[in-house]
Amino acid sequence: MRFLANEDFPLRSVHRLRDAGYDVASVLEDSPGAKDREILAQARAEERIILTFDRDYGELIYRLKLPVPAGVVYFRFHPSTPDEPAGRLIRLLKAGQIPLSGKFTVVERDRVRQRPLLW
Repeated sequence: MRFLANEDFPLRSVHRLRDAGYDVASVLEDSPGAKDREILAQARAEERIILTFDRDYGELIYRLKLPVPAGVVYFRFHPSTPDEPAGRLIRLLKAGQIPLSGKFTVVERDRVRQRPLLW
């Protein structure tokens, strides 16, 4: 599974995901200051799932109908530590019950919601 961590996604979580064997590109490392539209285009071109705390991606995809990436995981909580987002994602992936490809996934502290991405 290939991910693109948005600039707001903590680097400690990026490193933890990489240490767990996931392919994670990081906007913060590779292209700081990139606009959301550029990140969407990159994720689509590279077939990556966006990891973000930025709720604007829902509007860009569903309302403005911009290019759809392989998936989006929107973390809708304030992490208590910089590696908490990676821990939550790793637990979801290991459970194997929630497909992330083709989905807009909202991860909250007490639940996970999904809706299909519109191609």
